[in-house]
Formats: sequence, structure tokens, C-alpha cells
Amino acid sequence: MKISVRGILFDMDGVLVSSIGSVERSWTKWAEKHGVDRALAIRTAHGRRAIESIRLLRPDLNDEEELRQLEQTEIEDREGVEILGGVRPILQTLPADRWAVVTSATERLARSRMRYGGIPEPKYLVSADKVSKGKPDPEPYLMGAKLLGLRPDECLVIEDAASGAKAGHAAGCKVLATLFSHSLESLSAADWVVRSLCDVKVSVAGNWIEVEFEPVPQAVSGQIS
Repeated sequence: MKISVRGILFDMDGVLVSSIGSVERSWTKWAEKHGVDRALAIRTAHGRRAIESIRLLRPDLNDEEELRQLEQTEIEDREGVEILGGVRPILQTLPADRWAVVTSATERLARSRMRYGGIPEPKYLVSADKVSKGKPDPEPYLMGAKLLGLRPDECLVIEDAASGAKAGHAAGCKVLATLFSHSLESLSAADWVVRSLCDVKVSVAGNWIEVEFEPVPQAVSGQIS
């Protein structure tokens, strides 16, 4: 499969860096402190802005204060935070003004994780504190496309979470999902699914980015059987 786009919008956690251990340890601490089921907290937090997860799980708490404390916990827990396979050659190929990071993490947390993982600092970053509505709302990816000066349909979103795939689809972008943290069945909003970015090659030809990959057999053109 080969597609042509003019820009790429990357999710961060689970796409560019592996941070699942840090996320789950931090949310476990928060859940235990506040009497919330650990599994429910982790399930709620994946692919969603932390402040929205806090509001869902404990609407009685001061969400801003809880966010500050949780953010610091996650920043300090850097064990296992590393760049994922296939990412480095893709980012080395792309011009700085042709890609952006669109993440549910706060800017401070996102920049720390990318630094820990060895991700080059992006020219464009859409973080949780820059939008009024997080994924699965399309706002983050609409903002990402705007920063690149492109229409959403000229952009490819690369995601690993169901909420992010839904956000990219709702924004009008093409969506490529990886099987890092979510099941194939949950990624039905994606146009294509690959096992990881090790299966993706990019090249630049003028104003276009050629993206070549082999979709997993069960996922073809947004229909997952």
C-alpha cells in the first residue's frame, strides 16, 4: 500500500515513544490514593487528556490541582521511556515543517517524554493544554493540520489509541493506526492498521510525502473484519 500526503500528524505515547509503564504506574498511584479501581483508571486514561480522565473518575476533586500532581508524577517516572522502533528513520526523512506531534499529554510532560526518548523537538506541538476538547474530539487534529498550513484531508494521522483514531477520522484526516496498546477490533475508525512503524517507510517528493506500508490482513480501507 502506498499513499501520498502533504503532512503527518503523530500521536506521541505509543507511536513515537513507549511510555506505557510510566503511565500505568502513575495512574496506579493516583487511583490508590483516591480509592479508584486501578484497572478502571488505566483504561480511562489511555488516549485521553488526564484532566478529562480525572473529571470522569473523581468529579468531586479539584481537577487542576490533581492534574498538576499527576503531571509531576509522570514527569519524574522516566523508567522505560524510549523511542519506538521505526520512528527514527521516519523523522530523519521528514522536513521539520511537514510533521507535528498531537498528544493528549500536557506540553511539559510531552516535551520531557520526547527528550527522554531521544525524539527531536518538533517544530509544531499540539498538547492537552492547547485545546479545549481532547481526543476523540477532532479539535487537536484540526489544530495540527492548521499549524502545518494544510487541509485535514492532506494529512495522515498516525495513532495507536481508539480515541485518537476517532479524532483523526472526525477531523477529516487519513488515519494509520499501530498495534501498540489497543486491539485491532478497537481501531475500526482507522483507514489502515500496521503492526508498528517498523513496517512503514516514508520518502519526500516535492510537496508530497509518500508513505508505504503493509496493512495487517484484517484491516483494509477502514473495514476491519
